[in-house]
Amino acid sequence: MTSDPIPAPDKPLDLLDVALFVRAALLANVTAAGREFGVSAAVASARIAQLERQLGARLLHRTTRRISLTQDGEVFMARADALLSAADAARASVGHGRSEPYGRLKVSMSSSFGRQHVAPVIPAFLRRYPSVSLDLRLSDEIVDLVDDGYDVAVRLGALKDSTLVARKLAVNRRVLCCSPAYLAERGTPRHPADLAQHECVILGDQRDWSFATPQGPLTVRVGGRLVASNGEAIREALVDGFGIAIKSTWDVGPLLASGALVTVLDDYPFADDVAIWAVYPSRAHVPLKTLAFIAFLAEHFGDPPYWDRADER
Repeated sequence: MTSDPIPAPDKPLDLLDVALFVRAALLANVTAAGREFGVSAAVASARIAQLERQLGARLLHRTTRRISLTQDGEVFMARADALLSAADAARASVGHGRSEPYGRLKVSMSSSFGRQHVAPVIPAFLRRYPSVSLDLRLSDEIVDLVDDGYDVAVRLGALKDSTLVARKLAVNRRVLCCSPAYLAERGTPRHPADLAQHECVILGDQRDWSFATPQGPLTVRVGGRLVASNGEAIREALVDGFGIAIKSTWDVGPLLASGALVTVLDDYPFADDVAIWAVYPSRAHVPLKTLAFIAFLAEHFGDPPYWDRADER
């Protein structure tokens, strides 16, 4: 049995082969990479094998479950990203290549925020960029962008994954709020320490609420009979007069404006600042479709974000 001959070394590399290799390496999955490029796993594998033959080097270790870079693959990966970035820059500098994002964009974000503030403007984004298709996944689970093949995610609050690149989209102003009926029944807290005597509605495991006081930061461990993993469930409980909770203004702004909910402890802001972020995998070659989506959302939200502008509530 003979192996395929290695083509002449001066034959130009096919950028699609290079891009498939880079994406497969980042995802550790040839099938997922092929899916993003609209080709089968067999075709994706064949094109990467073709690249390896052309280079005369094995780039990937392959097992039945996942792939990993060889030593040669690691060396080529660093150069390949730069090669693709240079190709994109060259394409973007002439003709129709200028600022023309294209391809399938896979996006993750929280269910409630996505439904309220992103889904309504997705048609406008797609009309602006007719060569882009969008796969929008709404879930309150934190996904692994690289392993699950996401281009970008919109995340709320503090960021934990330092391997991702983050771009701030908007401030995430939070308030402590409840219904007027709850205050009429239970009284109004005057100090964060008073929360120990109140029915607090808790998101997930966030029982420690930290405030800035004249005497310095103060953390109060709160209790309550309702713990929920979904912000919409908490919002509905508040409207029904059950408890006090921390809520973002993007979620309860209209309810505050109508008087259905009111804020408490306004003189005690939260000790930690949080924001709304766009995060994406760290790499030199960031697709134009990703950058266009991030810029579109930042433009749509505004500064300050439209939900915090009284004239737009």
